[in-house]
Amino acid sequence: MATLERVKELCKMKGITVSRLEEELEIPKNTIYQWKRITPSLEKIEKVADYFDVSTDYLLGRTDKKRYYDLTEKDERDIQKELESMLENMNSDSGFAAFDGSTIDDMDEEDRELLIASLEQSLRIAKRIAKQKFTPKKHRN
Repeated sequence: MATLERVKELCKMKGITVSRLEEELEIPKNTIYQWKRITPSLEKIEKVADYFDVSTDYLLGRTDKKRYYDLTEKDERDIQKELESMLENMNSDSGFAAFDGSTIDDMDEEDRELLIASLEQSLRIAKRIAKQKFTPKKHRN
């Protein structure tokens, strides 16, 4: 996907027009539409990338990963493994126990699903925060 198409897609997701984006970033009118036939300057690419909180590589079509801290397929597999491990530990005698001593399997289905969804989302957030905090600057973007 070309740079112009990616910018249009990001504008659509944000609910603004390309013209509005140019106004907000103080880029001359129709400059972004010219990117279909000319190579944009690095300064303008960086402005647009910063505005949408995406990497310049994403805008240029070098990667489909919008941000350096977005989760990869490997990250998702790791999260699922960790979640399974947590759930197994919760069912053990030394793991999770409700006030009456029951295990996670003893919970009603709705509560169990909510607990699992909450744990999974917490693992995703923790993984993203760790990537943001510990990814060396040379590997960002």
